[in-house]
Amino acid sequence: MKMHGYFRSSSSYRCRIALNLKGVGYDFVPVHLVRNGGEQKTEGFRALNPQGLVPALETDQGVLTQSPAILEWLEETYPEPPLLPRDPYERARVRAFCAAIACEIHPLQNLRVLQHIRSSYDLDQAGVDAWCQRWIGEGLAACEALLATRPSTTFAFGDRPGMAEVYLMPQLFSAARFGVDTTAMPRLRDIGAACETLEAFALAHPARQPDAE
Repeated sequence: MKMHGYFRSSSSYRCRIALNLKGVGYDFVPVHLVRNGGEQKTEGFRALNPQGLVPALETDQGVLTQSPAILEWLEETYPEPPLLPRDPYERARVRAFCAAIACEIHPLQNLRVLQHIRSSYDLDQAGVDAWCQRWIGEGLAACEALLATRPSTTFAFGDRPGMAEVYLMPQLFSAARFGVDTTAMPRLRDIGAACETLEAFALAHPARQPDAE
């Protein structure tokens, strides 16, 4: 199995965490999203993923793209340890939490979006940071609220990490990168601290990747 990705890509980061939690080995193929205009735009990579996005996971059956699809495939193909609850209602709540990140926060901080607003609206780095701080901050505040009525557990939906943490940790990394104030999000901060003690998350951190800069 080969995973084409980029060390700082949130979507790639999610998949690394899930693969580590599942104990699934893979070969990493770096795709630099900035160098030479972006290696994801090359003809060779677009043959793997016509969208020109990372990650792309080469499996024995073919290439999978889009991190939510890859993560669902991993959960179905390697069911142990499970990343989603058995109960359908709880499973839906976890998926809603993940979608709050994947659908509402992540697209607004995607590299393509940031490059566009920088060039089209003549934003400097401070302007880009302010954009990210607003949307990441609002999104994570909503995630904090989603957990506010739940029992106090070590992780978002229980006493072991699952799909919620797979999505949350890369987003917390981005929050730190763009200077988002998370002091009003104690639940998310506690979950993040618990994840940082686990090898599966530590090994997936962007700073630990072969292409880290």
